[in-house]
Amino acid sequence: MSTRIDMLMNPGPEVRAAILEPLRAHNRAQAGDPKPEAIALVVRDEHSGEILGGLQAEIFYRWMFIELLAVPEQTRGQGTGSQLLNMAEELAREKGCIGIWLDTFDFQAPQFYQRHGFSEFGRLEEFPPQHRRFFLHKRLV
Repeated sequence: MSTRIDMLMNPGPEVRAAILEPLRAHNRAQAGDPKPEAIALVVRDEHSGEILGGLQAEIFYRWMFIELLAVPEQTRGQGTGSQLLNMAEELAREKGCIGIWLDTFDFQAPQFYQRHGFSEFGRLEEFPPQHRRFFLHKRLV
């Protein structure tokens, strides 16, 4: 087989999908089907129904990955973030998850997650420049 390597700047979703498919096939062969399940907990304006923030996560291989957590500015300090995180943890437990993991930046809320029982398992210095990115997890079993 003859191959070549092309560099694509800002490739479209079809390129990502083409690269991802053989990787997922290999992962399934080695570790089984992850049976991914996406969830979202949304914070809405009570009157307009507009989504103001929330939590988006995916469960696969018995771990919940919290991809996004955005607490609306107008509700900060009122327990909204804790409520979202507690609801996600409750769901993770119901689904039989081993744990929850996420990443956050030093200018976001790493201490918030630590107060909720998360511990650091990795970090990137200078990402973005002059900041740090933290990787946190919480074991449930």
